[in-house]
Parts: sequence; structure tokens; C-alpha cells
Amino acid sequence: MKKAILILVVSFLFISCKKEGSTSTATTSTSENNATPSDQDIIDAYIYLYARYFVIQQENYDINVEKVGYNKIKYNPLGSAQFVNPNLDVAYLEAWIAVDAAHAVILNVPKIEGRYYTVQLLDGWGEVIVNINERNFPKTPYGKFALVLKGTNPTIPANALKIELPSEKVKMLARVELKGTPAVAQKLQRQFTFDVPDGIKIASPITIPEFTPKKPIGTEIFDNAAEVIASYPDVMPKAKEYQSKVAAVEAYRKKDDKAKAHVDEIVKTKAIPAFLSGAKGFGTQKGGWSVSYAAGNFGNDILARDIINYGGLWANRVEEAIYFVGLTDTNKQLLSGDKVYEIKFPKDQIPDLMVNAFWSVTLYSVPDYRVVDNKLKRYNLNNVSGLKKNSDGSLSIWLGSSLPKGAIESNWLPTPAGKGFALTMRMYVSKKEVLDGKWFPAPIEQKN
Repeated sequence: MKKAILILVVSFLFISCKKEGSTSTATTSTSENNATPSDQDIIDAYIYLYARYFVIQQENYDINVEKVGYNKIKYNPLGSAQFVNPNLDVAYLEAWIAVDAAHAVILNVPKIEGRYYTVQLLDGWGEVIVNINERNFPKTPYGKFALVLKGTNPTIPANALKIELPSEKVKMLARVELKGTPAVAQKLQRQFTFDVPDGIKIASPITIPEFTPKKPIGTEIFDNAAEVIASYPDVMPKAKEYQSKVAAVEAYRKKDDKAKAHVDEIVKTKAIPAFLSGAKGFGTQKGGWSVSYAAGNFGNDILARDIINYGGLWANRVEEAIYFVGLTDTNKQLLSGDKVYEIKFPKDQIPDLMVNAFWSVTLYSVPDYRVVDNKLKRYNLNNVSGLKKNSDGSLSIWLGSSLPKGAIESNWLPTPAGKGFALTMRMYVSKKEVLDGKWFPAPIEQKN
């Protein structure tokens, strides 16, 4: 899970990322002969490298602060809402998996029928390697999966399906839908296990400078750039071109104090502002909602990868989950607990019709992005909440600090009186209309 301090600020910045393009097209880098790189090369090098730093920071936090350890599953508390940005729809488990050339780790996946689940494996840049589920492995959606280092052939069980990993370490996130029966989901959660052989050689996380959302990493990002890049292969098609830019900037910066000061100035006045501006300023926005269609696998979009790692590390592919974030009403006014809102889906556009798995809408306080306590202990609404349709077949979700006049109580999400709030609508295994951007959540309409 993303460290709390990051999500506190960036949940608002992760309004979304564009589908295409980076800060610039990756062009041939400045030659590595200590020539002065262009300002754009410095910006691109900074933004390219930052994505890897977010993952390294999280690995350090998980291993050195939380002391989770490698090849050990952390079964996150079921139904707990006492942390930042909780997802109350699924039972979570997570782990850092480590293998080497001589050893595989065996992942045991239980048989799950009639409810959504996935095992998501991610690389050291935040790119999704694979999702293990019935959609991607229809003939073997459960059982033993042998996780091995690419190009190696360690001994594995005869009945295990081999999955090659791009490097010695990957992050695993698995989710099991609660679906109104959390006890069953929890039982299934605990049936995900590892078989780990003795003798795996595991390198410690790379030591990097400290940084926070309020204090982004500066020019020190280039201090050990070569080591950071060498620490994990990057699947981005133009990775080598961007890595050449990084090497050129790193070499130029070491030339003399004047060169270092020049890079420092560009990072401070252009690269960091470009990154933060991008985080606030693009994506598909409509009716108070925003969404990113660039998640999980980013092509050559270095800015999208940065922003999604910054605001929601471990994002899955959109085919698995799409997240719509609601921060304003249709008049672009920030959502307030002093007002009443209706989200009314036409009968042929209700969320149930737009997913092959499930959906939910969760309400969070701001700026801490935690669930809002209320007498109903109701923090979200979803497809198993027993929502009642209107007489015309439409579906309304009501938002207010008290039950709005004319609203159905089962369809009401309580809001914090006198305070702002935000919404997250999660759509799991969305249908083509959602993936193509033809379907959007109904607008957030102020009613008083």
C-alpha cells in the first residue's frame, strides 16, 4: 500500500493523466561528452527518473519501516477504514517477492468462483507485469504458479505454471471481492500462500534521499542515477533514449560547480513545476468527475507514469479497474458537506450494466482522504448495497450531511457537515463503453 504521507496530498493531484504523450518526444540525447544539455533534456531526465524513485521509496518503507520482509504475505485487515484511501470492496493482500537464478517462489492461488479476484504483479517502475485471474488464465486460473527470474530454469513443481519475472524483485497485490460476504472473502484471502525455498539471495533496497509531496526530490535525483537505472530493467519502448538523457545530465552535472548550479536551477524552476502542474492539469474531466486511462502500462508517457506512481502507486491496468475521482460539482465548485447533491444514472446507464465484475462509490474527507464517520457507519455504496431505483428505472445516489428531502435512505451517502469531501468511483472489469470513454459517471448535481 502507498505510504500514508504520499496519499494525503496527492489524492487531489491524481485527478488523472492523459492517454498519450510525455513532456516531450524522446529525441536523441545530448552527447555524453559533458556538453550542456538543453533545458528540456534536463526536465525529461528528471521526470523519467522520478517514477523509479517512487517505487524504491515504497520498497524501503515496506522493508525497513514496516519490516514486512521479502516473500512474506501481508494480509491487510478486512473492512478496516482507519487508514488513508481505504478500498472497502475487497480483501487485500500484498508482498514483495524476491527470486534468484537458482530459486523460484511458488504462489498458491485458491479456487475462487462467483466473485472478482486478481493477483497483480508489478515491476520496479510501477508497470504491471501480469494479472493472474480467470480472464488471463482461463484454463488455469488457480493452483500453483512458479515465479522465476526471466531466462533461468530453477527446479519447480511439475504442476506449477511458470511465470517469468523481469528482475529479481516484484511487488504483488491481490484482491478478493467482499460481495456482501466478508467472512468468505477473508477465508479466501488467507488461502493465498507462498512456498519459499531456502537460500534465495536478496539485495537490500537502494538507499535514496528523502522526499515528500510537499518537498519533491531535487537535483539529488541525479547523484546515483546510473545505479538507479541499472537496478531494474524498464519496459518503456523509449527507455534507452530517456536513459541517455539521464546519463548526459548526470555527466554534465559532475563537470563543475557552474554546471551543477545550472542543473539545480532547471530542476527547481522548470522540472518540478512541470511535474506538479501536470499532476493538477490534465485528464478526462466531465460532470465533476476526472479519470485516467493511462495506468498500469504507460507506453512512452513518462509524465503519466510519474503522476500515477506519485498519486496511486501500484495502479492496475484499466482492463481490470478504472477509477473516477469526484472533487467538484457540475459547476466546478468543490464538494461541500453543507450542500446536497444527486448523482442520477439513466436506466440504460446504471453502473451495473457497465461492469463485468462490480462497482462502488466511496466518500472521503479532505485533505486527509479518510472515510467520513457517520451514524450509519456507511462509507460507500456498491452493487450489493441494496440500492433502490427510481420509478422510471433510473438510479440516484444522494449526498448530504442529513438525509436529503425526497431521497431514499438506502441510496444516501452521509457527508461531513461544514467540511469538504471527495468521491472515488471504482469500476472493476469495465465493459467496452467505459474503456472507450463513451460512458462516464452521471454528473454530480447540486440540489440546493
